[in-house]
Amino acid sequence: MKVELPFGREVLSLDLPVRADVLLPRPVGAVPNPFAAVRDALRAPLAGPPLRERARPGQRVAIVISDITRPVPNATLLPPILDELRDAGIAEDAITIVNGTGLHRADTPAELDEMLGPELTRRYRIVQHDAFDDASLVEVGSSRGVTAALCRAYVEADLRIVTGFVEPHLFAGYSGGAKGVMPGVAGASLVMSNHGAANLADPKARWLQTAGNPVFEEMQAVVDLCPPAFLLNVTLDAKRRITGVFAGDWRAAHAAAIEQARRQYSVPIRHAYDIVVSTNMGHPADMTFYQSVKGMSVAAEGVREGGAILLVAGCEEGIGGDEYTRQLNEGDSPAALLAAICRRERARHDQWQIQCQAMVQAKAEVYLHSHLAPEVARSAHVRHAVDVAATVEDLVSSARAAGHEGSVLVLPYGQLTVPVLAD
Repeated sequence: MKVELPFGREVLSLDLPVRADVLLPRPVGAVPNPFAAVRDALRAPLAGPPLRERARPGQRVAIVISDITRPVPNATLLPPILDELRDAGIAEDAITIVNGTGLHRADTPAELDEMLGPELTRRYRIVQHDAFDDASLVEVGSSRGVTAALCRAYVEADLRIVTGFVEPHLFAGYSGGAKGVMPGVAGASLVMSNHGAANLADPKARWLQTAGNPVFEEMQAVVDLCPPAFLLNVTLDAKRRITGVFAGDWRAAHAAAIEQARRQYSVPIRHAYDIVVSTNMGHPADMTFYQSVKGMSVAAEGVREGGAILLVAGCEEGIGGDEYTRQLNEGDSPAALLAAICRRERARHDQWQIQCQAMVQAKAEVYLHSHLAPEVARSAHVRHAVDVAATVEDLVSSARAAGHEGSVLVLPYGQLTVPVLAD
C-alpha cells in the first residue's frame, strides 16, 4: 500500500507491506485568492469595525506574528494589514512586527526572510520576544498568583494586532487566538505556570477541548488583561493553503476559526488501532523532537492501550533546547520523568512536552524515524526506527502474535487529523 508522509523538507514515499486506514483532513476548498480574502476580512470583519477604522494617524502599532515553528502564511497576512494601516495614515516607522516566540529561541535573519520576505524584514522594525528578559516585559496584572508580564513592544503599542493559524493543540485545545499573546509574547514564569503539571494532568487539557480546559481558559483570562484591538487568524489545508480567514474582535474571530478547524481537523474513527503512524506535518513543524511530540500525542488519540506509535519527523535541528534535553536525561524512563514532574512544586522550562510524551508512553510504545542518530533517539526515550515500512511490518507481526488484529492507522498530516472515537 503506497503512502506519502511529510518528512522535514522532503516527502517519504512508502510502500507499506500491509493494508492501512489513512486518515486525512476533511476536504475543504482553499480560498481562490488569499490576498483578496485577507483584505476583505480586514474590511468586513466578523465582529467590530474594520481595521482601518480602528487605526488613527500618530498611533504606534504592534503586529504579533508566529515564529518559524508554525506554518503561518505570514507573507500573505501581513501585506494587506500594512496596506490598511497605511491608508489609515499610520507611518511605516510607527509599526513594529513582534515575533511571538513564546519560550522558543529567536529566529535567525534567514528564517525571518523566509517567513516574511526580505522586503518586509528590511522595511519594518522587528522585535523578537524574549520571555526571559525582564527588562523587555511589562506587568499587566496577575494570574493565579503569578505575575502576568507581556512583551513591552506589544503592551505599549496604541494599536495591537495579533495574527496566527488555528489548528488542534495537544493541551490547549486549539492554537491561534489567545495563544498569540499567551504564550506568544508572555513572560517565562507565566507560561511555565500555565503549562504546569496540574494543568496538563487535567482530563480537559487535551486536543479539541476548550470548555473547562484550564490551559485554554487561563490563556484567555490573561489576554483580557491586555487584549489586542484586532485579531487575524486563518485555517489551512494539508497543502498549507488558506481555507478560512477570521478577523475582528479577538474572542469572536477565534471562536469562528475554532469551529472551522473542528470541521476540518476532527475526523471520526470506529475503533482504536494497534499501530498508528503519524507525522508532525514536515518542515517547519518537525524541526526538533520537542515540536514533534505533538505528532506523537495526536497518534495516541487513535491507538489502543498497549499499542504502538511510529512517529515520522525530520528533527533536523536535533532534540530541542538545552534545558529540555537535560531534563530528558534526568530519568531512566518516561514513567520516572513523569513522576518527577508531578512531584515538583514549580514548573521547569519545557517540562510540559516531557509530560505529554510520558503520558503517551503510558499508553503505547513509541518508535521514531528521523534524521537523529540512533543513540540520540534513545536518549529521548523512544525506539529508533531505521525503516518505516519494515518497522510497521514487524509491529503488525508482533500484534498478531499477541492475539490482536494488527490494524494500522496512518496520519500523514499529524494534528490536522485528530482521530475521534465514535460512540
